[in-house]
This record gives sequence, structure tokens and C-alpha cells, in this order.
Amino acid sequence: MNARVLRYGILAAAPASFLLVLAAAPASAHVSVNPKAAEPGSYARLTFRVPNERPDSATVKLEVALPKDQPLRSVAIQPVPGWTARAEKSTLATPLKSDHGDVTTVVSKITWTGGKVQPGEFQEFDVWFGPLPETGKQMVFKAIQTYDNGEVVRWIDVPAEGSTDKPEHPAPVLALGAAGEKAAPDTAKTSQPTVTAEAEELAAPAASTAKDGSARVLGGFASAAGLLGILLGVRARRTARRSKP
Repeated sequence: MNARVLRYGILAAAPASFLLVLAAAPASAHVSVNPKAAEPGSYARLTFRVPNERPDSATVKLEVALPKDQPLRSVAIQPVPGWTARAEKSTLATPLKSDHGDVTTVVSKITWTGGKVQPGEFQEFDVWFGPLPETGKQMVFKAIQTYDNGEVVRWIDVPAEGSTDKPEHPAPVLALGAAGEKAAPDTAKTSQPTVTAEAEELAAPAASTAKDGSARVLGGFASAAGLLGILLGVRARRTARRSKP
């Protein structure tokens, strides 16, 4: 195969190589809170999603700090198989009012240990909070992720208001607005919610399948483009031969 044929093949296969790079590029992942928004004054089930970003070590500890200036009267932690949750409490300078009297201590930090999030996996930790603050635009849950090799990643960065810059280690942020869940009735204030978890569990495999399917489609396009490049090169060579006197 001469230089002209090889050149045609390389030029035609270049887009295919680009597609393969896109298919193989990993998505950025960080500790997040879901849903992204909830209604002020409501009770909400929040899920802290923890992906493992390291190829050779496992996540073995998660610490989530609750905002000190937005104390929550009710906090209930849903058990996660293989993990142990420990809630730390702090005393309030100004007690919170409730139907059962003043609340003087609240949960200020939750720590999960004992389990492992292996490379290529993620884990979800559910907590039932309420009532959410009536004031403020958001709640920031600063999180610390620890790996079994001793590495500690602090997801505590919060962008300045109005800034479009994305921090390197963003903290999980819950927006307080009408887009979130509606307030739960009084009878459900201390009970576990029954929505969103099942839908998320079903959606996760579907999303993974969709990503795999996209990668296979891109791979097919890359192979077809490479073959087309070779065919065009051969055709160019034959045409050049015929045009010679």
C-alpha cells in the first residue's frame, strides 16, 4: 500500500479515533445529595450518593456535616447493609420549638463506617430530615470521603454566589425552593418515606445499560469509519493507476 493510500486511510479513520476517545472518557463524579431541591418547611428524604473515584482502593468512610446555622429538629438515618451510622449531636444556644416542647440538641454530623465502596461502584446513604429551614436559598452538607489507603477527599468547596466557576471538590448542596418535595403531613414526621428510592434503584441499571449501548454504537461507527478509510484509499490507488499514460 503506497503513501497516498495510507494517507487516505489515516484521514478517514481520524474521526473514528475521536469517537473512541469520547466513548472511553470517564464522567466526573463526586459526593452529591439527591434530590437537588426541596421545599422549605417540608420533610424530605435526602440521598447522599458516594461514587468511588479511585481504581485501586475502596471508600471505607463517609462523614456528612449538617449546617450549624440551619439546625434540623428531626433526623432519621436509614440503615445500610454492611455499614454502621453514628450521629453526633450538639447543643443549641437557642432551642427549637416543637409540638412536644423545646429541642435543645440536634444532629450536627453523621458518619458511616464498616462497609466498602469498591472501585467502579457507588453507594447511597439515605437520611430523613425535617422540617427544612424556612429561610435561606440552600443547605450545604460538607462531606469527607476516606479511602482504605488513607487518602481523604474533602467535598467542602462552595462557589461564591453568582459565580460560574465550578470548584474542584464541590460540597453537596440542596436548593430550597418550590421544585422540591411537598411538606409531609404531621403523622409522617417521624416515619420513613416510601418514595424515590425504588425509582432510583431501577433507574441506575437502566442508565448503566444506556451508557454501555452508547459505547457500543460509537465503537461500531469507529469501525465503519476505519473500513471506509481503507476502501477510499484503495479506490484512490486504482484511479491513479488508470489515469497513468
